[in-house]
Amino acid sequence: MKKLAVHPGISFGAKFTKGQLQILSKYVADSTEIELTNFQQLYIEVEDDQVEDVSAKLEAAGLNTYPVGLYVKTLRTCNFCQGAEEEGMDIAIELNRRIAGKSVPFPLRPAYTGCPNACGEPLVHDIGVVKIGETFSIYLGGKAKGLDAKMATLYKENLTEDDLYHACESVIENYEKHGKKREHFSKFLKRFGVENL
Repeated sequence: MKKLAVHPGISFGAKFTKGQLQILSKYVADSTEIELTNFQQLYIEVEDDQVEDVSAKLEAAGLNTYPVGLYVKTLRTCNFCQGAEEEGMDIAIELNRRIAGKSVPFPLRPAYTGCPNACGEPLVHDIGVVKIGETFSIYLGGKAKGLDAKMATLYKENLTEDDLYHACESVIENYEKHGKKREHFSKFLKRFGVENL
């Protein structure tokens, strides 16, 4: 059996439709428990030889599927309370498409919020993006759990949409290339140095 992460996609909150849940239930045994993660994903178990087929059927129903383990998690987002266009939902969707599921030394948790209220909690995640007006700021190294919990620090600000994508992808590429196995992102930043990203 292999675990598969299922996500409803970036929208106004993490919402599954009844139809999506009905389709999902076809691929989960009655005795199987479904785990709900804090990254708005459901973990299901699928037979190894059925992963591709089940993924394709779930994605046809509008669900996103990702591998479970040492990968970039789906982008945690705010609820876009001021509207999809104003808060940049299309940008969050594209950023998620570019980074979610990439292999990394330790699970990487990114977050996006569409305004300075920061409801998506970007300052306590590994990579946090905040949209301010028409530009974006990136924060790195937040950690929500543990006795060493800390706020992220500002990495770049006043970025355009393209600059945002490039900067996030570059940070993840450096982490994947230079991070040690099972090295948490905040420890990697301290060892590698933000200036070397």
